[in-house]
Amino acid sequence: MRYLLDTTVLIDHALSRFGADQLLLDLFGETGDVYTCDAAVVEALSSGSPEELRVIERLVQALEYASTSPDAAVWAAGFRRRQGRTGRRHLGDAIIAGVAWSLGATIVTRNPRAFEGQGVPVLTYGQTAA
Repeated sequence: MRYLLDTTVLIDHALSRFGADQLLLDLFGETGDVYTCDAAVVEALSSGSPEELRVIERLVQALEYASTSPDAAVWAAGFRRRQGRTGRRHLGDAIIAGVAWSLGATIVTRNPRAFEGQGVPVLTYGQTAA
């Protein structure tokens, strides 16, 4: 199985909250691939203390990295177009979903509502974000 980590996992791991550390151990213990992508990394590294940023950077180095392919970008744009740019769907979430779709991966997130209706499987952990 393939997993694509959302921004929430990267940040929660850096802060040791919501069970993200155990979640990562479990995912790495499976035989599948664990990915992140450009949108999640940019979002996660956009704020935080120097130590939190170092932890996120180390995690990113341990993951498979998937850049947004043209097919993933077109898929994400189509979804945003159908939903309307001013709706709940943020550009970063649409890109993350597009990358997951292109990889055939499950998105791992604490915020499943960000990906509802995007046509990709989601694995939720911890508490649902408000």
